Amino acid sequence: MRRFVRDNGLTLFFASLCVVTIAGDALVGYRVLNEDALQHDEATISFWRYLVSADFAEAMSENWQSEFLQFVTFILAGIWLFQRGSTESKSEDELGVESDPVPPDGSRAQRAPLWAKAGGLRTFLYSHSLVAVMLFFFLFSWFAQSISNWRVYNNEQAEHHDAIVGYFHFLTKPQFWEPTFQNWQSEFMALATMAILTVFLRERGSPESKPVAEPHDSTGVSN
Repeated sequence: MRRFVRDNGLTLFFASLCVVTIAGDALVGYRVLNEDALQHDEATISFWRYLVSADFAEAMSENWQSEFLQFVTFILAGIWLFQRGSTESKSEDELGVESDPVPPDGSRAQRAPLWAKAGGLRTFLYSHSLVAVMLFFFLFSWFAQSISNWRVYNNEQAEHHDAIVGYFHFLTKPQFWEPTFQNWQSEFMALATMAILTVFLRERGSPESKPVAEPHDSTGVSN
């Protein structure tokens, strides 16, 4: 168990933070919803009912989809685009898709992933599996956000005795796209900031930083 925790410490740390913050968001979101209901002389709901509500689903999926979009765009942009001096960029002579993977030999062949040495379609799919999975998560969470946001919108319409709208009609409304663009712009701003700040700034010991004495124009160098 100690070895497992050590070998997976980074993932376990952020997964734990994710669980804690989801629980925190659920608790405060539940209180906000019920306090708003009391202010309008409406019935409150139980915590477990809130966990399966469109309000909670909207809050979760709205943030998730923007995060996965960030990863997809960053992974793909890093293949072709260059930022001199940034640890988030490949060297200028390494830009573009790498040549077809060469099946490993010797001891490396025994340790290589099965699909990496299978050749053909399986190796092709494995070669793009990171973006494929991240794109799936983005599309799934975007769809979940759109459905839950649509349900919340129609609930509010019904409370105000206004007409409800169909799903595809809702996708054309600014009420859906405003929070979506708000999330997207924050992710892209963070990526741009990280790309340029790693040129000039350092954090000793971090793989996201160049060594302290490394020149600013050294690209793709980490500790």
